[in-house]
Amino acid sequence: MSRDSLWEKGNQSYQGEFILLGVTDRPHLEMLLFVLILTCYLMTLLGNTTIIVVSRLDPHLHTPMYFFLNNLSFLDLSCTTSLGPHMLVNFWRKSKTITYGACVGELFISLALGSTECVLLAVMAYDRYAAICHPLRYTTIMSHSLCFTMAAISWGSGFSNSVVQTLMTFSLPRCGQNQIDHFFCEVPALIKLACVDISVYEAELFASSLMFLLPPLGLIIISYSYIVAAILRIHSAEGKRKAFNTCVSHLMVVSLFYGSAICSYLRPPSKYSGDEGKMISLFYTFVTTMLNPLIYTSRNKEVHKAIRRIMKINNKEYQ
Repeated sequence: MSRDSLWEKGNQSYQGEFILLGVTDRPHLEMLLFVLILTCYLMTLLGNTTIIVVSRLDPHLHTPMYFFLNNLSFLDLSCTTSLGPHMLVNFWRKSKTITYGACVGELFISLALGSTECVLLAVMAYDRYAAICHPLRYTTIMSHSLCFTMAAISWGSGFSNSVVQTLMTFSLPRCGQNQIDHFFCEVPALIKLACVDISVYEAELFASSLMFLLPPLGLIIISYSYIVAAILRIHSAEGKRKAFNTCVSHLMVVSLFYGSAICSYLRPPSKYSGDEGKMISLFYTFVTTMLNPLIYTSRNKEVHKAIRRIMKINNKEYQ
């Protein structure tokens, strides 16, 4: 195909807005999903905002672990807020549309935050490795400058990847097709609209997904192999329990996030059924972001103590 004909088809792709099909053929399911997503969204706002506020107000939580947890909470808040409100409104609208610019924004933000989280979870695993395997040198190893550098690398790499993927996705000609079989704008759903051979793009997307999923996951596995070896060398049962408790929350979050992300992005779109893909996307976009603060705070005595200290201070101010 010549460059002129490809440019002509690309121009035909722009329709001013996209139609999000979601589950329009099953209205009863829409109402159920509305309730579930609204519940997840509100709990995500409450849980992650609580973590950010408490860790900022309490000096005892001004540690590398909570610095990275703040970043994760902010990621989750931003991701759900960039997608949730518009999706909830669309459940009540007969015409479930999204403008071209809003679709670009949704894809860019969700890709950037998802890619950032891949790297950030690996950084958090290294933090746990330093805390368990080198407790006496922990504060020296995890200096302020290193923490900020690793956080900056996470955010920078995530947004850089999103720029590339967003530009490539919207450069594909769609020949006037504007019906997206999804609840929001996501790469696997958007590239199905292309009216040209997308095998090269699928290969590039697969390679990019591999780069952002497997190396960080490999670093997490390596970090935890050293952590497990260090825990096994601890003689006291109480010491082993404390060391294990500092890591179990992160492992649960890693399992939820990477499990759903691998299912979503390490399969070609041609082999990805619409309903299955949409449900997996909803899971890692809303369910995991709701569960993350619950996982990190449910058994975290430091956070519980910090909340009690803040409440006592507030009570004294009002008395």
